[in-house]
Amino acid sequence: MPNHNYGLTVHWTGNRGEGTSGLTTYDRDHLVTAPGKPDLHASSDPSFRGDPQRWNPEELLVASLSSCHMLWYLGLAAASGVTVTDYVDSPTGVMTEQSDGSGQFVEVTLAPTVTIADPSMTHRAEELHAAASAKCFIARSVNFPVRHVPTTEVAS
Repeated sequence: MPNHNYGLTVHWTGNRGEGTSGLTTYDRDHLVTAPGKPDLHASSDPSFRGDPQRWNPEELLVASLSSCHMLWYLGLAAASGVTVTDYVDSPTGVMTEQSDGSGQFVEVTLAPTVTIADPSMTHRAEELHAAASAKCFIARSVNFPVRHVPTTEVAS
């Protein structure tokens, strides 16, 4: 089995001149870069003194789960003869914070609305979500449930 390696750079850009001399003396801003890709401006969640206009790691985890599921789903649909004409997901994640400041995700729910071309393929289109979930590299790597509440529509 081949291994796939992923490399990038995360550079903290939030030093206001005093470094981390106190909890409120620095910004949580950072830049995620990789050769040939646009920079990703990130920060911590606003609840943890982050910039609300930047992506935070928690959002990126939810986005990764959604994107991975979608890509597997589309591939399985194509292989199964289900023609998908549109796919939109509005995923949500729940993270529980502990009294010591640590925390963990307790679940993510994917809510894709999938539009298909042929109404006779509706049942098959709905079945493919379980197969996509079983294949998704990211979902298989997390220790919390990734739930699915899909909606299937037929293109008009």
